[in-house]
Parts: sequence; structure tokens; C-alpha cells
Amino acid sequence: MNLQPVGIRAIALNLPRTIRTNDYYRDNYPDLVAQAEQKTLARLFITDNSTIERNTDIWSQEVAPYMSDPFRGTVERRVVSPEETSLSLEYKAAMDVLQAAQLKAQDIDLMLVTSLFPEQVTPGNAALLAGKLGIQGAAWNIESTCTSALVSLQTACSLVRTGEYRNVLVVVSTTYSRYTDEHDTLAFLSGDAAGAFIVGELKPNQGILGTKIANTAATCGAFYNEFTTDEQGNIRMFIRGGKGASKMFHETTVKFIRLCCHGAIADANLSIDQINFFAFNTPSAWYSRVCTRALDIDPQRTINLNPLYANIGPSFPIANLYHAAQGGKIRENDLVLVYTMGSSSNAGASVMRWGDVALGTPPASPLTVSLQEQKILISN
Repeated sequence: MNLQPVGIRAIALNLPRTIRTNDYYRDNYPDLVAQAEQKTLARLFITDNSTIERNTDIWSQEVAPYMSDPFRGTVERRVVSPEETSLSLEYKAAMDVLQAAQLKAQDIDLMLVTSLFPEQVTPGNAALLAGKLGIQGAAWNIESTCTSALVSLQTACSLVRTGEYRNVLVVVSTTYSRYTDEHDTLAFLSGDAAGAFIVGELKPNQGILGTKIANTAATCGAFYNEFTTDEQGNIRMFIRGGKGASKMFHETTVKFIRLCCHGAIADANLSIDQINFFAFNTPSAWYSRVCTRALDIDPQRTINLNPLYANIGPSFPIANLYHAAQGGKIRENDLVLVYTMGSSSNAGASVMRWGDVALGTPPASPLTVSLQEQKILISN
């Protein structure tokens, strides 16, 4: 079946200004670092020694080298400052991608927005962002945790192919640091970011070729949100790790990687050897290695941003594609597979033939990791 060539026309990434290194926690929370093995990360990410000995559990084997590191491989994370919000991050990313695509707000027929999480409990930021940008068309909130960007991409492509919309703007933000207790080691893995891309018609044979999305009901309860009050009596929401989460990761991670990636490749009528580049979400430092081993592919065909950004959740697909394109790892007409997995929502993969994608300006946030260190981290 020949699909109408629809896909990503432009992409942009926006990062908060504040960088929080591991020394921030060593200096400000020395007791938390010292007691890390009694906290959340130690319960979420543990190895199953019995399966390691049988050499059958990819997840446990890749987690094992990080067990002696209280930060589990994360080096830096970008976090919002007091004056920054999910909406301000989204606005900057949206303006940047519009400029890259040489479009104006009135050219956008539909905007799909994921804010994990917005400052208000409900609704999401779609209408607020539309008003700030001056968009007159429809604006929807879409939420599928870490797979939100792929769900939005599939939705946008389908709607453009029907002819109902022409240019769809997708905006995604992550502000985990606001909703992670700094006295909990889960904060070590929590980062913030925002990204945006525009979906429209491309050249013949380019754009989305195949997609496979499956629900992740098997991971319901891996994380949950707890409402509490801070020292000033203000209501706060915190992300918590659920009981049994480690077992869920052991049992489901490789299964979903193979199900969705092989499913998307088959839907595109391609073979895995034809894919030039793989963009996996990397909520942990070892996740890309689990993916490459599960699919039996060369690690040089992917990118690992976790050591630099920590877990930026639904913003990862955009960050991965942006950095890969900017760094020359993706070129026009390359075949690219994007995979994400969201707890209590969906896992998904999409295969696309990369177009002449316009890139937004590089994120303003400086990197404290040297350029050489970045190359090593991103390549591993």
C-alpha cells in the first residue's frame, strides 16, 4: 500500500536554563546519597541474580554495571527554574519550530499538546498555549505518558492524510523535577524539557511508513501520583515508585521492545537491517543497550541522551531525533525507527523515511559535560 507522504517537516528542542549535576545532590543532600540503596531507585532498578547466571535476562545484565552508582548512570539533568513553567517551555519550543518551518500561527490548523505535567491539575495546556501563540484552530490535549509524542505523531499523520488538516503542530513538555520529591532518589533520574514538531505533506516516499502501538496495562502501578502538603501547607503532587515495579520492568521491557519495533517494521514492509537509525527513549542509562540487545542491532545505530538529560519522559523522541539530525546521524531519506514505552499507557514504534526536516535553533542551555564526553555518552 502506497501511503500519502506525511511526516515531520520541522523539529525543535527547548531546555530549561538550570543544570543540576550529581554534585548538587552530593553537596545539598549528602545523607540521601549515602542512604541511596534504601531509597526508591534501589527498589525500582535491581538485578535478578538467578536469571543473570542463566544468561537469559537482558534487563538484569544491563542494570548490573550501574548498581554501584547511586545515580544509576545519570550525570546531569535540566530542571525548570522558579520563573519557568511547562507553558513557557512549550511556547519557546513552538515558536522555534514555527520559525524553522517558515510558518506562522495562522498556518496551523490543529495543535496537539502533551504537558507532563501542567501547573494546574486539569485541563492540560492546549488552550492556554493556543492563546499565547495566537492559533485560531483546534487545540487538543493528548496524554499517553512517555509515548505521547508517538501517539500524537500517528494522530497527526492520519488527520493530514484524510485532508481534514494540513499543518499540525505537536508540542510536548516534561517537568518531572517539579513533581519529584528532592528527598527521594527518584529525583536523580528526573529531568525537564520541551520539544515541538510540525506534521505535514513531504516529498514522495518520505514520512511515516509503519506504526505499532500496544497498551501497557501490564505496568499499571509501576508509578503513581501522591498528593501531600509541603512545609508551607501548599498542596503538592509527587511521583512515586510503586510496589512490584522492578518485577514489571524485568517481565515487560524486552517484550514490548520486540512487539512494537518488529510490528512497526513489518507494517512498513521492511526488514530491521534496512533501518539506518534507531531512536529509543532512554529513561535510564542502560535502556538503549537493552533495546539494541533485544533487537540484536549495533549500538552505533542509536543514541543515548540519558546521562546528559536524565529521564525527560515524553520529550525523549523529539530530543533524540533533534540531536541525531543535528549531529549528522540522520540524513534525508534515511530510514528511522522511533520507540517509546510509557508505564500505564502505551508502548509504540514508528518507522519513517526522514525528510528534509528543518531544525530549530540549538537549545540555549549550556552543557557542562565536555564535547568529547558528550560524544562518548551519546554513542554508548
